[in-house]
Amino acid sequence: MRHPIKKPRTWKPDLKYQSETLTRFINAVMLDGKKDIARKVVYEALSNLSVENEEGKKLEAIEVFETAIRNVSPLMEVRSRRVGGANYQVPREVPQQRRLALAFRWIINGARNKKGRPMAEKLAEELTLAAKNEGDAVKKKEDMHRMAESNKAFAHFAW
Repeated sequence: MRHPIKKPRTWKPDLKYQSETLTRFINAVMLDGKKDIARKVVYEALSNLSVENEEGKKLEAIEVFETAIRNVSPLMEVRSRRVGGANYQVPREVPQQRRLALAFRWIINGARNKKGRPMAEKLAEELTLAAKNEGDAVKKKEDMHRMAESNKAFAHFAW
């Protein structure tokens, strides 16, 4: 019997920036159902962001956030596949929803692993680094791409 088709999930845009992606990010930051605290942390982190573009103009916080998410989102990943008694790491393209989920997870974990400062500061720093293509989250993405590249020989097992 076939599985029922999942309905695509919809999110309400956040109150301040009217962004569905930011709503999902706030939900990812949230611990123990404390959404107000998560919202305060994310909004404070966004107000602390300061990134300049090539011309020296200061970018808007939401633009920096979206650039950071874009820079951290992986395009390829490896999935384990058992073929004839051997396990192969098969490179696969990452679906858009998982891409966002991984980017959120890596940025939040990168911020949480820094010790000794408030979460909003750590999150702002991690987002700034990600927007500049640096930091722990971007390193994690590059490691994943490197792994997919090195296992390219097993791509024919992807079906």
